Amino acid sequence: MAALPAIGLGTWENTDPDTCANSVQTALEAGYRHIDTAQHYENEQAVGDGIAAADVPREEVFVASKVHPKRFGLGYDEVIEGLNATLDRLGLKTLDLLYVHWPVDNYEAEETLAAFDELFDRGQIRHIGVSNFSIDLLGEAIDTLDAPLFAHQAETHPLLQQDELVAHAQAHEYYHVAYSPLARGRVFDIPEIEAIATKHDVSPAQVSLAWLLSRDRVSVVPKATSEAHIRDNLGALDVDLDAADIDRIQGIERTERFVERDGAPWQEG
Repeated sequence: MAALPAIGLGTWENTDPDTCANSVQTALEAGYRHIDTAQHYENEQAVGDGIAAADVPREEVFVASKVHPKRFGLGYDEVIEGLNATLDRLGLKTLDLLYVHWPVDNYEAEETLAAFDELFDRGQIRHIGVSNFSIDLLGEAIDTLDAPLFAHQAETHPLLQQDELVAHAQAHEYYHVAYSPLARGRVFDIPEIEAIATKHDVSPAQVSLAWLLSRDRVSVVPKATSEAHIRDNLGALDVDLDAADIDRIQGIERTERFVERDGAPWQEG
């Protein structure tokens, strides 16, 4: 199983074509090797343009996208059609990682994941992922897939630490990919994060990302469009938090979730 680069560029809400393409190119040329997009973001064409423009060989770039229940649907044929459309927009022959974006609407594990297995067997996708799943749905996916589950993407940050999901990823040896790892910018207003940032003379964003990356099998996909923020986030790789820092962040009692939709698994029960 290939390794997933620790930091990827998130592209949610990066919908201006020029800005999106430029940010992807900038990130790759700054040292990123993981780009995350989705059908629902409506920017796959621009992401592909940025990948093509960057002075980085395609084989060095890990590209991930997601099939969405509202774009093509999650039936067997719909997943196949959706992936082909995604590849066309990205200008790629193969996708490194394809996720089920949400387990809602016409998601049925056996039918949906059979399509993922087929795409994997064809070589059109190198790895299979899911997003916004519960522990029960993750277990079902692992049992249903012939190919290994490679990654689960979920909102994860100091205000939504997702200990159970991270532990499940570690136990079953797949990656937990943290989206919105900066809590939609709220990490700049968390006293514990600010104090640790001051202690190490780094940014609060770098502290949040470094804390997430200190957890085994966790990768992050922070969104950034400016070169300054792109480079600042990448600098988290050089931040060395000590045990006291990690304990302090893990002790944050405030909890907030910023991504919601009807039918999300955590709304059940």
